[in-house]
Amino acid sequence: MPNSSLTKASLSAAVAALLFPVAAQAQGDAGRERFRATYKELVETDTTLSNGDCTLASNRMKARLVAAGYPDSQFRVVVPSEFPKFGNLVGEIPGSDPKAPAILLVAHIDVVEAKREDWERDPFKLVEENGYFFARGAIDDKSMAAIFVDSLIRYREEKFKPRRTIKIALTCGEETDHVFDGVEYLLATEPQTLKAGFAINEGGKGWLDDRGAPRTFGVQAGEKIYQDFTLSTTGPGGHSARPHTDNPITRLSEALARTGNYRFPAMPGEAVRNFFTRSAPLYPGEQGDAMRIVGAGKDDPAALDLLSNSDPVWNAMIRTTCTNTQVTGGHAPNAVPQRAQATVNCRILPGTSVDTIHKALVEVVADPRIDVALTDEPGPVSPPPPLTPEIMKPIEKLVAEMWPGVPVIPNLSTGATDGRFLMAAGIPTYGVSAIFVDPDGNGVHGLNERVRVKSLYDARQFLHRLVKIYASAK
Repeated sequence: MPNSSLTKASLSAAVAALLFPVAAQAQGDAGRERFRATYKELVETDTTLSNGDCTLASNRMKARLVAAGYPDSQFRVVVPSEFPKFGNLVGEIPGSDPKAPAILLVAHIDVVEAKREDWERDPFKLVEENGYFFARGAIDDKSMAAIFVDSLIRYREEKFKPRRTIKIALTCGEETDHVFDGVEYLLATEPQTLKAGFAINEGGKGWLDDRGAPRTFGVQAGEKIYQDFTLSTTGPGGHSARPHTDNPITRLSEALARTGNYRFPAMPGEAVRNFFTRSAPLYPGEQGDAMRIVGAGKDDPAALDLLSNSDPVWNAMIRTTCTNTQVTGGHAPNAVPQRAQATVNCRILPGTSVDTIHKALVEVVADPRIDVALTDEPGPVSPPPPLTPEIMKPIEKLVAEMWPGVPVIPNLSTGATDGRFLMAAGIPTYGVSAIFVDPDGNGVHGLNERVRVKSLYDARQFLHRLVKIYASAK
């Protein structure tokens, strides 16, 4: 755990030695063109489920590490026999203290599907235009993968000798874990490759305001549990010219109205209260007041309702959410249906079991003729990682230097990353991408995904220095 391996004295010494603006700026500029080439090669290697090849991408990144002088045996591409194109790059820089828990740098290299005809530019060609890089994976998550590879190359050039072992895992399948997930696979087959005191992962990001100025710096500290439920019901059917009251579509529709209107109880955890406490100064008036109340640990119904109604993201951080996502039913346009089925997708707060939500949905549906079942087996239950000073202080010091006045705000992810597998395995995992994004989210998972060129280069500098601080501390 982080508490056992980073002392205040050693942390202060490491920070003092590494936080020097002029040298750091020069360090941040070193090898930028090489980094751009690494990033370009990774982005332009298609790693979608339909046509991609993560094994090729992993081998290309390994080749860059070997070309930098690392022994060929120091990094491996682990390829599952059933999925030859789902290769994962793993390896490490050994630390001088074998008893010190390692740091794991994890990034997924697979990407969401993208059709050329839908995009303004070829999604698998890196295009620099108007201060942005455009491409599928420009942010999610080839940015961090390229930065980590580049950092390891720079550490070798700098002859940096870490006290703590630095591990890297570029994995495949995060976007399509229903088929295969590299982190889950490595934990099951080669857990030593991921064993660490803590991990740095995607998830945390910075937010820019409408003018493009940095507004907040996020650190992801935990995430909700993903779970689909299937609602299904049947009836005798019949001729549509002689309709009767036993109609599965009607019955299911009434139940879906109840699930859609139901609001689960507010249960903000430590990370969420911390988020509201640190966010309050940015929101004058009633919203800021409500944030301070909730951040102080008070479950004031009026304050919680105000925040829930102000922003769907805040609502999703405060409570478990379930929403209707898919409906099928009927067998002919001129027949009373014989069956109807729907999917209800739930994002469950840490600390709440899937079984608890299952029982709640049965009560909300309130119809014994509608079966409510888990669509898939429950995923891992991942407790949020501790927000210790040993983790937070280096982040806060670097942010204060690079983006003065920008608050560091921990948050609970309402989506899902590979961190849920790592945290369930006992590896505290923090989302720290250091990439600032526009208010619209930059097209991640959507059309014309993009990242500001400056944001990417700043993140490269930030993560390089942050990992060095962590790896140097005792």
